[in-house]
Amino acid sequence: MIFMRLLVKMANRLLLMGFLLSVPALSMAADSTDARNVNGIQMMEVFQKDQGPRDDGVTPVNDHKKKLVMFIMGIPLIVLVLVTGAVGIGMGIYGKPWFVQHMILAGLTMTLALVHAVVGVAWFYPF
Repeated sequence: MIFMRLLVKMANRLLLMGFLLSVPALSMAADSTDARNVNGIQMMEVFQKDQGPRDDGVTPVNDHKKKLVMFIMGIPLIVLVLVTGAVGIGMGIYGKPWFVQHMILAGLTMTLALVHAVVGVAWFYPF
């Protein structure tokens, strides 16, 4: 109970400090925009002229490599699902003391499944 009150006090103080520190920055930003009469579109045009062609650093990956990566991630995922199921069956039916191992395997399985799903959606879902 005391720990919770201490955590709430610390969180409130951090929020208050963040708010108090951000107020002068906001007022300075407002003053600097009033001091200069520069059109925002003209400013963006200047920046675009200076940059030239951009390279975002992303190397395109062809579909064959994407499918290969998904397949390579899928193999350990299936193995982890089967091993997790086997440990769960051994624990449930045969009474083996494998609860911690089962939870670790389940966590690894869920993590890999989530990564597999995110990569699949990011690469193959037509946005």
